Amino acid sequence: MSVPTQSSEAPHRAGFACFVGRPNAGKSTLTNALVGQKVAITSNRPQTTRHTVRGIVHRPEAQLILVDTPGLHKPRTLLGERLNDVVRTTWAEVDVIGFCLPADQKLGPGDRYIAKELAGIRKTPKVAIVTKTDLVDSKTLAEQLIAIDQLGKELGMEWAEIVPVSAVGGKQVQLVADLLIPLLPEGPMLYPEGDLTDEPEQVMVAELIREAALEGVRDELPHSIAVVVEEMLPREDRPADKPLLDIHANVYIERPSQKGIIIGPKGKRLKEVGMKSRKHIEALLGTPVFLDLHVKVAKDWQRDPKQLRKLGF
Repeated sequence: MSVPTQSSEAPHRAGFACFVGRPNAGKSTLTNALVGQKVAITSNRPQTTRHTVRGIVHRPEAQLILVDTPGLHKPRTLLGERLNDVVRTTWAEVDVIGFCLPADQKLGPGDRYIAKELAGIRKTPKVAIVTKTDLVDSKTLAEQLIAIDQLGKELGMEWAEIVPVSAVGGKQVQLVADLLIPLLPEGPMLYPEGDLTDEPEQVMVAELIREAALEGVRDELPHSIAVVVEEMLPREDRPADKPLLDIHANVYIERPSQKGIIIGPKGKRLKEVGMKSRKHIEALLGTPVFLDLHVKVAKDWQRDPKQLRKLGF
């Protein structure tokens, strides 16, 4: 009778990690770089992520599910408060937290505010991730690493790791995954292989449209834009080898005066938004798309609970 030999292979791990940090700390860019595909909306304006976008990193030995939360900030509106609630709920549910701190900015009150909140979450391991290292020289980076180490000590919080990374330059991105994975619980895969995100497609399509609408818009608009995909339907009577998906979406703004900014002279800007987002949507869904966009005013929606619900918050 043969004795079964003990397998020396490391156990499979699977779990959830979330990146936190103040707005614009590079969380979404890092998520996209790790997953290798565009799943989280990236924009150079703060406060663009409103939905928990999960990117999934598949490795033979592990499955790392990334939850992208909005940046935590001192709220000024009801929307702001709801976003902060989303963040705290997420932190309580994940297996590991990555705290993103940009290398090119000294630690500020916003970082301390978040670090203090993190120190209160005792059980969850925390990894400090220094982002945007491509923007600084080695001396500045070293100073930032020391400052982050100090910040942990001040708050009586142990960093599981401190790791510098440049998502844009592709430096050390895989190392971040290598450091997060051992902190996950042992267990089987939680998602089928090949899945990159569990966001409903409609939400992702809306995010891509919103990202395109934000690009190049003057500073007064970032928070005033919400996008709702009303319907996504395959066009009937199309041959099987030439499918077409009809997408009807509304871009909501808060004031009539903002309509002109979004639409642009002779509708030129809205057309560009349509073209740009259509490209990304087709890449995401793998099918040709006809995109029908309308701009509508939802007065002061960020402060109105009823409208917030309607727009999905």
